[in-house]
Amino acid sequence: MIHPTAIVHPSARIDPGTSVGPYCNIGDEVEIGPDCLLMGNVFIEGPICMGANNRFFPNSVIGVAPQDLKYQGERTETRIGAGNTFREFVTVHRGTKGGGGLTSIGDGCLLQAFAHVAHDCRIGSHVILGHGVTMAGHVTIEDYAFLGAFSGIHQHCRVGRHSIVGGYSVITQDVLPFSKTVAEREVKTFGVNKIGLERHGFSSERIERLHHAFRLLTASRLNTTQALEKIRAESLNEDLQILVDFITSSERGIIK
Repeated sequence: MIHPTAIVHPSARIDPGTSVGPYCNIGDEVEIGPDCLLMGNVFIEGPICMGANNRFFPNSVIGVAPQDLKYQGERTETRIGAGNTFREFVTVHRGTKGGGGLTSIGDGCLLQAFAHVAHDCRIGSHVILGHGVTMAGHVTIEDYAFLGAFSGIHQHCRVGRHSIVGGYSVITQDVLPFSKTVAEREVKTFGVNKIGLERHGFSSERIERLHHAFRLLTASRLNTTQALEKIRAESLNEDLQILVDFITSSERGIIK
């Protein structure tokens, strides 16, 4: 299942069920799981390991050295789970020593054309990166987040789970879990990502409790500390605990 025009390093380990298309280039220390598809002109550099059923559209570039001037060729790596789709011209860079040495992507993600995952980024599972989404190094994207086309994410920022970021947004602080956040002239949070939560099976009661917490955070006269105290006082379920923990662990501050 390897096209005769493909270049494959002798040390690469490719499952027999995987298909490698024309003019692909597979480097040293590359491990590819079963039933993956590399359509053509795909460039993969190791060290990298990936699971099953990943699809790479033409001209995607995966696992190459980071664009960090501090990087001096030290051994770092990339890890990719299963069931991900990398569309045309997607780029994923491996980690740096200063960032933990690892760039990782979970399972079931869709990276649309021209999306860029920089060094030491941590992307969870079932994440969607729209066309041209660009993230700097050390960014964390939690499960089920959706980033709209051409959004830019500042280094060390976090995007919380089940959130949606509107297209062309510039994110310089952490995006709250469960939120819908849009940057126009300034970045604002516009309440709970209701449609996205419904699609993922959240009950109306769970969503209403999140609505109430967001009203305290964004629409009341309370500052963030006071709003957190009130949310805690009204008893926490799992969703609210995630929200509170996310806010209290933020190093860059949160978007309100």
